[in-house]
Amino acid sequence: MSISDQEIYQTCLKRGYFETQGNLKIQKKDKVFSIMMPPPNVTGVLHIGHALTFSLQDIMVRYKRMQGYKTLYQPGLDHAGIATQNIVEKQLLAQNITKENLGREKFIQKVWQWKEESGGKILEQMHHLGITPAWSRARFTMDEGLANAVREAFVTWYEKGLITQGDYMVNWCTHDGALSDIEVEYEENHSKLYHLKYPIKDSKDCIIVATTRPETFFGDTAVMVHPEDKRYQHLIGKNVILPIINREIPIIADSHVDMDFGTGCVKVTPAHDINDYEVGKRHNLAFIITFDSKGILNKEAGEFEGLERLEAREKIVRKLSDLNFIEKIEDYTNQIGKCYRCGNVVEPYISKQWFVKKQIAQESIKKIQQNLMNFYPKEWKNNYNAWMRDLKDWCISRQLWWGHRIPVWYCKDCNQQFASKNAHEDSCKHCQSTNIYQDPDVLDTWFSSGLWAFSTLGWGNNNAESSKYQTNDLQEFYPNSLLITGFDILFFWVARMVFSGENLLHQLPFKDVYLHALVRDEFGQKMSKSKGNVIDPLDMIKTYGADNLRFSLAMLCAQGRDIKLSTKRFEDTQAFLIKLENAIKFLELYAKQQDENFKNFIDRPNLQDYRTPLGRYIKSQFNATNKKVQEELDAYRFNDAAMSIYSFLWLEFCDWGIELSKVEKNAVFELGSIFKDALKLLHPFMPFITEKLWHRLNHSNLQDTESIMISPYPEDFSLDEKIQEEFMVIKDCITSARRIKILLDLNEKTIEHLMLLVHKPVDKEMLQKFVGKCAKIKNVEILKQKLENAIADVGNYCESFLNLKDIDLSAIKKRLYSQRDKFTKEIEKLSNLLSNENFVKNAPAAVLATNQEGLKNAKDKLEKVNQEIQKLSL
Repeated sequence: MSISDQEIYQTCLKRGYFETQGNLKIQKKDKVFSIMMPPPNVTGVLHIGHALTFSLQDIMVRYKRMQGYKTLYQPGLDHAGIATQNIVEKQLLAQNITKENLGREKFIQKVWQWKEESGGKILEQMHHLGITPAWSRARFTMDEGLANAVREAFVTWYEKGLITQGDYMVNWCTHDGALSDIEVEYEENHSKLYHLKYPIKDSKDCIIVATTRPETFFGDTAVMVHPEDKRYQHLIGKNVILPIINREIPIIADSHVDMDFGTGCVKVTPAHDINDYEVGKRHNLAFIITFDSKGILNKEAGEFEGLERLEAREKIVRKLSDLNFIEKIEDYTNQIGKCYRCGNVVEPYISKQWFVKKQIAQESIKKIQQNLMNFYPKEWKNNYNAWMRDLKDWCISRQLWWGHRIPVWYCKDCNQQFASKNAHEDSCKHCQSTNIYQDPDVLDTWFSSGLWAFSTLGWGNNNAESSKYQTNDLQEFYPNSLLITGFDILFFWVARMVFSGENLLHQLPFKDVYLHALVRDEFGQKMSKSKGNVIDPLDMIKTYGADNLRFSLAMLCAQGRDIKLSTKRFEDTQAFLIKLENAIKFLELYAKQQDENFKNFIDRPNLQDYRTPLGRYIKSQFNATNKKVQEELDAYRFNDAAMSIYSFLWLEFCDWGIELSKVEKNAVFELGSIFKDALKLLHPFMPFITEKLWHRLNHSNLQDTESIMISPYPEDFSLDEKIQEEFMVIKDCITSARRIKILLDLNEKTIEHLMLLVHKPVDKEMLQKFVGKCAKIKNVEILKQKLENAIADVGNYCESFLNLKDIDLSAIKKRLYSQRDKFTKEIEKLSNLLSNENFVKNAPAAVLATNQEGLKNAKDKLEKVNQEIQKLSL
């Protein structure tokens, strides 16, 4: 009975093949390979981007494992602070329960409960993709050991002055709290530009201020003009009166103003605009906050107090209009920032936050410049360097309950603060008072995932969860050999791992970083539910199988180019899988015909063990492919490696090897041995079909024997160049002979005589044998010079000749003459039509173009027919 993909997977999992000692029998001294799985969110499900990342990682892991490397593929999940808290909050709200009703401790218990019951579905889904991480070592970023590592890193940086706290302007989501710069997504927004009148004090005149955000004008503390703007120079130093609330504010001059924007006069709201924040500091302006952390307007907004900021806009504008403080309102298109999690409009907002100072990255930047870490594609290094040059302090505090609590305590008695590596503290480190409390905020999710490359190896774990790692893991597996991830989290995650690893361990965390592009639909469009073009990997696995999905993605994954994925690609790969199945059937059939006691194909490890010319040729071709594939995988050229294997198996082995073995039948045993080695090359890409075919060739089963996944990868690169050149000529002669037969409509018929003029040395008897049987020719004559007065075909290394006197050409004549008459009449008809001036003048452009194209095609076809007639001298 056939074994299923998941039975294969579970068998290998239970045997421990995925673990670091899984390939112990073939491990080589000092060969170590480590790769980290980007920990997917605990809230996530497997999408096509995950499928690509995990497939590429697993291809490298299986490849290295078979090469004898001690291999660590580290799995795990990210606690995903904002996303996870949002899910649990919504579930509670459906029961009319708020997190505030529960309190912090009980709410966190609810989140843990949800994580245990529903979280981590993506880990189960990964099994269906066939990836082979060391599941026994799976970590969760909120595990005790990793929590210890987070506190270790925080306190280390805190004591070095690299983590500081202060009142800063940050990106603020009124739902999710503080965000870092790269957590804000910008999109085009169609809004309005409001021209507001600000009366000038002691004057009947007004100054017109253009703004897109009238709801923030209650926080204005100045009006600003350019110092060289002659329209307003006489007003600098005067005051204006804010409408509705009648507060006086000064008119100031600053070169920051764009004289061409709006009226050239702008309002300054230092507490609610990132640029105005800097202006406010330069001019010592007041910072007036007009709404709270939830976006609710406060008492500074007067009668509008209690309204949500965006909902208040229309009411404020109506009031300004009623009081005649609006000059005009124009349509306006601008870019607005939105929270990457919930899509809420982000506000610049002043609050007390914790920051990692940008100086933390200085040494890592230098080491990247020294090429101590390689980027693939290499162009990403420039993008990385450009971003790091403009690096800003990283806001790491989040106003959430779910996450790593900031390990800082405050003393109510001595008003001091202290950081601690302990999860709990009972007394103040300064005055020993017990009247202390912990910072209520949690750390940005990326803080803990930024430690992933080494915290999972035991760094900072303080012996917690020691079953998940070994004491020498850091020495063995750090720096990691390779990181494979999408380019879209280069700055979210990769950059943070780089400077965290370098600063804490004084080594860059990776030797190589491979950044793959996006998976798009067949037309190059980004996949989205709204467009209805999403390809669900789980659906593709159900329909086509995991092998198909993995191989299809790899085939399309060229460095630096987005992947255009369609079901046509899966269908093409399916044809390849069928080709492999048919190859096995043929090998088994021929082997039994040659030896009725046949049981399995014996492995032949090197070229010297192959005796038949065909066996030596296919083996030499395989060795060349093997060398090429290993070079391509070592350079992370996944598409090239997949294509090399595909080309060998389909074109060289199935199309030629099997065809030629019908002539040299005793080569079938050697072909079977080569096919087994070829399955090893294919295994990292297609783990399930290769497992099944491997055991079928061995007449074994996985339940009783070891898996192909821990068999040694082929190492023989030796070539038989002489036999390769000979078969290159033989294949060319067969192709040429078949072409000349097709010309005469004799393709499926056996003909008596063909003459060959060969331009490269080749064994005469071998050539005649293969050409005669493969091209269905009874007698193949080898010429020493060209044959005159015969039909000929010219190949790359030969010329084929047929004497026409013995061939009945009547049927060919009839066909060619009929085609010539047909195309001649068609040309005459279309030429007459297109020479008619009235038709050309009145016909629609599309009709005219169709007829012109038809005339061109008819002429091309007539020319080819005439060439055939001339070639056959009819």
